[in-house]
Amino acid sequence: MTAVSAEMVKQLRAKTGAGIMDCKQALGECGGDMDKAVEFLRKKGLATAQKRAGRAMTEGTIQSYIHMGGKIGVLVEVTCETDFVAKNEDFVEFARNVAMHIAATNPLAISPEDVPAETVEKEMEIYRGQAREMGKPDNIVDKIAEGKLKKFYQENCLLNQQYVKDPDKTVADLINEMIAKIGENITIKRFARFQIGG
Repeated sequence: MTAVSAEMVKQLRAKTGAGIMDCKQALGECGGDMDKAVEFLRKKGLATAQKRAGRAMTEGTIQSYIHMGGKIGVLVEVTCETDFVAKNEDFVEFARNVAMHIAATNPLAISPEDVPAETVEKEMEIYRGQAREMGKPDNIVDKIAEGKLKKFYQENCLLNQQYVKDPDKTVADLINEMIAKIGENITIKRFARFQIGG
């Protein structure tokens, strides 16, 4: 077992926002390797999130973000399980950061499941057409189109997008980290983005 210094724990906490004991455990399990410890904590956060997925979320917050001197505005509703967490500073800050991210990236939907079927079909037709134009054989056309659709989801679905403040994470990773940190299930329920002349 590698000796874990207080400085290493401090660095990992700054990177992940996880608790002291979690950081200590992650560094111990990963032989002091910072990148592996971050991955370890992410997986742990995901496991916590999955355990809590069935819980009812009847509390939450609505936060806003206004950008470019009032030219772009976002309202986002983020739900949680208890009133205690809804008033928690970290939770409110998280919701504000999500609103700011939405202002910057203009997602079409929260998750791929929320993208209208006709939009998906239209995109697939465009991608198939592009693949055929490139002279690709029919058995490869669908594979290419599916690959491009995956990229479309990464760019246009909030949960799949790279988080603007830390492109190494997706918004879904950010949610899972928050769930691990506060110990409650949270979800981005809905958002509205307004743009002057948009």
